Amino acid sequence: MMRSQGFIAERAPRTDTLDWPFVIICIALCGIGFVTLYTGSLAYASRLFDDPLYFVKRQGIILAIGLISLVIFASVSLDFLRTHLSKLVLVTLIMSILPFIPGIGITKNGASRWINLGPMTFQPSELVKMVLVIFLANLFSKKFDRMHEPEVSVYPATIMSFLMISIVYLQDDFSTALFIIVIALIMFFLAGVKIVWFIKLCALSLPFIVLMIVTREYRVKRVLSFFHPEHDPLGAGYQVNAALTALSEGGFWGRGLGNGIRKIASIPEVQSDFIFAVWSEEMGFFGVVLYFALLIAFALRGFWIALECEDRFRSLMCFGCVSIIFFQSLVNCGVVVRAFPATGIPLPFFSSGGSSLLITLCLCGLIINVSRWKNKREMDYV
Repeated sequence: MMRSQGFIAERAPRTDTLDWPFVIICIALCGIGFVTLYTGSLAYASRLFDDPLYFVKRQGIILAIGLISLVIFASVSLDFLRTHLSKLVLVTLIMSILPFIPGIGITKNGASRWINLGPMTFQPSELVKMVLVIFLANLFSKKFDRMHEPEVSVYPATIMSFLMISIVYLQDDFSTALFIIVIALIMFFLAGVKIVWFIKLCALSLPFIVLMIVTREYRVKRVLSFFHPEHDPLGAGYQVNAALTALSEGGFWGRGLGNGIRKIASIPEVQSDFIFAVWSEEMGFFGVVLYFALLIAFALRGFWIALECEDRFRSLMCFGCVSIIFFQSLVNCGVVVRAFPATGIPLPFFSSGGSSLLITLCLCGLIINVSRWKNKREMDYV
């Protein structure tokens, strides 16, 4: 109905029916990822910590916490989340600054990306991905009828995106900052920002991306090793070359789960960014096809949930959440097969690292939350 203050639609009936196909796909990816981490990290954990189950124990704890978080995010009222979104954004910004504070932040190899939480660490840049998607979905859903006025739609979205991307970049996390730029541009495109503004934003991003690369020597080396891998086979290109060897030796059926040999010493920190090489070597071409079948099913089901939802905020948020997991998975696998330069972006559901797995499951919870919303009318307040 029309009111003097804008358009207000009535709340539609809600159903608690879960999208079980999507839930099953999530469980399958979690299971495969955990098993792959188990088989891939035993040797490395034994050498480094004298405990073959070191990474498995940590991942198991985070998986349990993540599944609880999934249930919470699948059940929480998204209207409540929107009401307190400003507080969530503020908390995210504060947490993103904490890595720079001595005693709280943890610096490794010159990068200040983590905060100390006692027995665990947390990487705030993972949270930034999720919160930025929620923020942009909320902003664009509220201003959908004023998209032709950039000062109330495009400008605020650009400023917040630039702020969050800048903080992540200052943590010396170029890969994640670049990935967040891509996700932000996807959200702008999905929201229906005029193509001329979309082109301007893309053009504006390119100089910053180039500047980010050339200001660090190791980034330049990674790019050069991508185009000329033979120039530094034992340096910047070593991990990728070892991962490619593992992929090629897997054959059609693979060596068998747990029987991979390249994970033992050939691939440094195989439990993290190059965990897909373990799965490929042990399960072969069949395993690769199986993984991508699950990943594509995850994306298609997630995008279908977004398309079916008639509430603009929920639909946009769902598109963003699915895009984060899907495209991050493609980027990680692309690095392993040398389709992209080495990035350091983890493989969702697979890579060791509590922050990535926890946020991935929170994103899945939000998608499931959207799937439970069977509305008939718009729920935006303008």
